[in-house]
Amino acid sequence: MLNQQTALDLTFQALADPGRRAMLERLSRGPAAVSELAQPLTMSLPAVLQHLNVLETAGLVTSQKTGRIRTCQIAGSGLSAAQAWLADRRAEWEARFDRLETYLNGLQEEDRNGCV
Repeated sequence: MLNQQTALDLTFQALADPGRRAMLERLSRGPAAVSELAQPLTMSLPAVLQHLNVLETAGLVTSQKTGRIRTCQIAGSGLSAAQAWLADRRAEWEARFDRLETYLNGLQEEDRNGCV
């Protein structure tokens, strides 16, 4: 559980930065060289590399160096843990809202029957 939580923390920390999210958006359209990822961002190439390292550590991106060019792509299962965690939270809240709805409907029914 601790390793899963650490991976989840790394994922959300990686997604917390708008520059990293922009990189992921670009990579969602296909692999890209680091220089291509850096082009629309207002940061230095070393800063882009640091951000990519965060994304790689979180398991969201993989990279491969061929000659002098490093190409990055989205890791297939990188968001799985975050997606599962969010789905679990959503299911919990939906169950709570369903119970609240049932309770409120019961109160409404009692009110209509004059039992209050």
